[in-house]
Amino acid sequence: MHDPFEESLRDLLKSHTTTHDDDATLGRVLKTANRQVGVGDLFSLMGHCIEALMIALNNGSAHISPVSRTSSPRSADKAD
Repeated sequence: MHDPFEESLRDLLKSHTTTHDDDATLGRVLKTANRQVGVGDLFSLMGHCIEALMIALNNGSAHISPVSRTSSPRSADKAD
């Protein structure tokens, strides 16, 4: 069983056998391969960025103290 990416490249190579210009065919195949690999790398990069952001938020959230909107006893003492 072949990889779907590899099969699509093979089909692209086979589809242009009537006008057999090797340089043009190879150029189309490489352009398609480069585009597909580039999109995969872009999604991978975005996934790694999101993962790093989530790790940073998870590690940084322990350093933030909770804030209460109710008046604390100290603020009531200062008012007196």
